[in-house]
Amino acid sequence: MTRYALTVDAGIRDLRAADHLLHTLAAELALPEGAFGCTHLVRGDRPRVALSFTLPSEPLLSTVRERLAAAGYDSTPGVPDAAGRAVVYPGVSALTGTVTIADVLTRSAIDRVAVLGGPGDPAPGTRLVTWDHVRPQWQYDGTLLLTAMPAVGDTLVPFEVPAPTPCCADH
Repeated sequence: MTRYALTVDAGIRDLRAADHLLHTLAAELALPEGAFGCTHLVRGDRPRVALSFTLPSEPLLSTVRERLAAAGYDSTPGVPDAAGRAVVYPGVSALTGTVTIADVLTRSAIDRVAVLGGPGDPAPGTRLVTWDHVRPQWQYDGTLLLTAMPAVGDTLVPFEVPAPTPCCADH
């Protein structure tokens, strides 16, 4: 399926703020279920987090571009890189509480789950405690990969936690 994409660079410097803006814009734009909203780390002289929207049709892309411009956001065609971090994606609303790996793969756009430091993929019946915060990463081969890590009770949790402790927080 052909996809259409655009990038918004709002000068945001942290992922939590970028996630919040992405959710806000997705709701205001009333994006359809097949849309993706991703964050991209932009390095260089001015490090920041850019947002991208990937949509299923050119007319929808044009509508989103116009609505973003009306809200004061500049957009550019395409995505900053192929390895965006998916925040809004098909099936994300089904990934709440505790679900099985089979649920993750059948109910969402996630193609694969890998366990950090683990051999092979987890069994379909393995439980994933989502923390209601599931952020898979696009791989350069086009696969949407969720990285998980082992947790208590033979469960897994997403590698990215919803409220990370800043480095050196206790100093």
